[in-house]
Amino acid sequence: MGLRGTLIDYSRGNDLRWLWRFYRWKSRARSRTVRDFFTFFMSRCAHRHGGYIGPDAVFEGIPSLPHGLHGVFISRYARIGAACRIYQNVTIGEVDGQAPAIGTGCLIGAGAVLVGGIRVGDGARIGAGAVVHTDVPAGCTVVAQPARILPRGDRQ
Repeated sequence: MGLRGTLIDYSRGNDLRWLWRFYRWKSRARSRTVRDFFTFFMSRCAHRHGGYIGPDAVFEGIPSLPHGLHGVFISRYARIGAACRIYQNVTIGEVDGQAPAIGTGCLIGAGAVLVGGIRVGDGARIGAGAVVHTDVPAGCTVVAQPARILPRGDRQ
């Protein structure tokens, strides 16, 4: 990618190179002070891009974020496998200190919510807008329930 493409990606908030550098440096640091230093800069970088990555979240590889970190929330207890693709506005949240463990090569669609101590198997696909609170076997696809139309008198 040329200079023009790099500048465009950076201005849109899609350039996450520094975020992942800080993450790698933080995971290699032996001193708690140094880890806290990198965690601070990683959090600032994520905030600049409109997302949140918990300081103790574990990534086996750098995930693909096609829309940058825009609206992505990843709990501090989450475990993300290698080669995962995470779209915008995804929440990987915790319940009672337990967060999802996501396998290798998973795809998580825009607006999906994964909560609790669930396990998402390798190669699973989570559709846009799906709310997942139970385990997902490897290679399966999870989609949201279809929208329903309420009669005019039932508006709330």
